Amino acid sequence: MTRVLVLNGPNLGRLGTRSPEIYGSETLEDLREQLSGSVPDGSSVDVRQTDDEGTLIGWLHEAVDEGMPVILNPAAFTHYSYALRDAVAIVTEAGLPLIEVHLSNPHSREEFRHTSVITGVATGVIAGLGFDSYRLALSAVLRRVTPGS
Repeated sequence: MTRVLVLNGPNLGRLGTRSPEIYGSETLEDLREQLSGSVPDGSSVDVRQTDDEGTLIGWLHEAVDEGMPVILNPAAFTHYSYALRDAVAIVTEAGLPLIEVHLSNPHSREEFRHTSVITGVATGVIAGLGFDSYRLALSAVLRRVTPGS
């Protein structure tokens, strides 16, 4: 059984109401349902969200301890959290795929959003495609951890 952690950082619990012109009108629960409905038999997704950096780091440590691949939307932590970057590096150094995702395209937004401290240690990055960013990341993760895919 492959379990994929889908981790979401600060303010993503407000999806659907926060800046829908940027992030869309769908909620985190909508994302959970869409991803859960798109995994093949023998796989599952565990969608989580926190506004707390320490909790997010703890979940990344859990991924390593339990051998789970990760899809991570670090949200605002993308741009400055070296502690989160170090935890991401622990995941990828353990040989687990970790895909960084963003609903919007950070490079088409304010200049401070153009830099990600996470990208350099992530397996890959998918941005600017709304919930499709997550679906594409899920597909990529499952191909990397499922034999014969």
